[in-house]
Amino acid sequence: MTAASPGSEIAPVELRVLTGPNLYFTRPAVKLTLDASAALAADAAVMLGWQQAIAPTASAVGLPGSEVRARAVAELAAALVRRIAAGIRRRVPAVGRPGDDDTVVAAFPFKHQDLAEAFGEAVAAAFGAVTVQGADPKTAVAAARQRLRDVPVGPVTRPLRPAIPVIAVTGTNGKTTTTRLISHLVRTGGRIPGWSSTDGIVIDGEVVETGDWSGPGGAARVLEDPRVQVAVTETARGGILLRGIGLAVNDVSVVTNISADHLGTLGVHTVEQLAEVKSVVPRITRPTGWAVLNGEDDLVYAMRGVTRARVWLYATDPENPRLAEVLDAGGRGITVLDGEIVVLERGLDPVRVIAVARVPLTLGGASRVNLANVLAATAAALGIGCDLTTVRAGLSTFAGDAAHNAGRLNCYLVGDSVDDSTVVILDLAHNEASLASLLEVGGAFRRPGGELVTIVGTAGDRPDEAIHAMGSIAARHADRVLIADKAKYLRGRAPGEMAELWRSGATEAGVVDVPDFADELTAIRSVLDAGLPPGSAIAVCTLEQRIESVEEITTRGGHELTPGEILDRVSGRA
Repeated sequence: MTAASPGSEIAPVELRVLTGPNLYFTRPAVKLTLDASAALAADAAVMLGWQQAIAPTASAVGLPGSEVRARAVAELAAALVRRIAAGIRRRVPAVGRPGDDDTVVAAFPFKHQDLAEAFGEAVAAAFGAVTVQGADPKTAVAAARQRLRDVPVGPVTRPLRPAIPVIAVTGTNGKTTTTRLISHLVRTGGRIPGWSSTDGIVIDGEVVETGDWSGPGGAARVLEDPRVQVAVTETARGGILLRGIGLAVNDVSVVTNISADHLGTLGVHTVEQLAEVKSVVPRITRPTGWAVLNGEDDLVYAMRGVTRARVWLYATDPENPRLAEVLDAGGRGITVLDGEIVVLERGLDPVRVIAVARVPLTLGGASRVNLANVLAATAAALGIGCDLTTVRAGLSTFAGDAAHNAGRLNCYLVGDSVDDSTVVILDLAHNEASLASLLEVGGAFRRPGGELVTIVGTAGDRPDEAIHAMGSIAARHADRVLIADKAKYLRGRAPGEMAELWRSGATEAGVVDVPDFADELTAIRSVLDAGLPPGSAIAVCTLEQRIESVEEITTRGGHELTPGEILDRVSGRA
């Protein structure tokens, strides 16, 4: 970054208005990104002088370029926000954090957007005047206060306060499946759900908008429809970071899991940082509501400490000690006992919901991930007031097929015999955790003597390390690995670049013969044309050609497996 010339005003690197609960505050806020390169490189004595003038309670200066210095500069920026605000008779809390590429972030809440934007510009100018141009801190603060005295405050910005129950779902994997199932359970009970997600907006089972509506716009679109009686919102990290959550509160929050996905973008570089972003959803759950948390995920379980809501823990393992901890604290649990989904509450007998074998989404129990999604959705539906009879009916009628859950572990049979023919599983497996889940299901469908073939591929915006790791996972769990190129999803990568990353990961696992094909459909045709041993399975990471792949399967006389056929295949009773 280049320093401004003396006398020129320094603008923020970015001034972003977050109109709802966000990473920094549970109300609207401004995220101010500032060029900190001069402050990060400044002599310790100079830095100390700035602290004494602006942030006298600061405890560390740090070496130039160090992490300690980055935190100190971030706090200096936040202190500057508070000091400028005090001079215009306002109390403004502020937080500071190190940013990316020699920047720091100062965030502060607001009511009036016009004033907030002007305030952010004034803070950036004062920060630059002090750290880049060498201005006296008191003079810079006084100048910032002066420029703000006659600024019109503008209209009040308020996030939506819903008048109907809201279930908000977040996490890394399983969000769409869980929100789909929750909506189905609500609708089975006779109430009209409105559902927003990465797949679009659905009102009472009818798709009214397509595309990614997992941000605040999707929630607003659902709430403005007068027919909707329960809102179900899928909340992605991008919406939280870029605009904030569209609703001030929710009644039930669900956090499915936290795993590596899209790291290295939007300032999120670690799974711990990702968890902090996702934790905004349970943070704004009403105290009278429920935070439905995955007890088998350490980062999700830790979120019980940031929510005011009651905790409803779910775990596929009934021996998970965290269940007892939550029950002792007055919360609830949901798990599986003797093949049945049960609800747990301290001092009461387990409430039996339904046998796992009667829940088609679990694929006969073959999909642990979908079983976890079922537990989460069941808790959310009960938490929003659905009765047990309704939930049982909904769980037994929501299949894992393309009609109910398109693109997520959809299973097809190519051949006549459920036991001996090839099963093709199509899934949007786009990260390490979801690929491992797909391969686990593929292994359950492989019968003795059969092969498990996996066709891998993902979008080019994944880090090199993630694609490499996925190649290793595929090679360790499948008998053969094929690569399907993604011409429409290169996202800045050169053709063939991702194939080499997949191969490097497979090589690490001891597999060197990994052919690549132009696309998913070509790879599927190649495997089916060559033939497979009886009882084989093909696990496909499908992103570009799910519909074309289904057409190819049906052209060969195949069909989508029914829940009964799935149960027969995975249990070996065919």
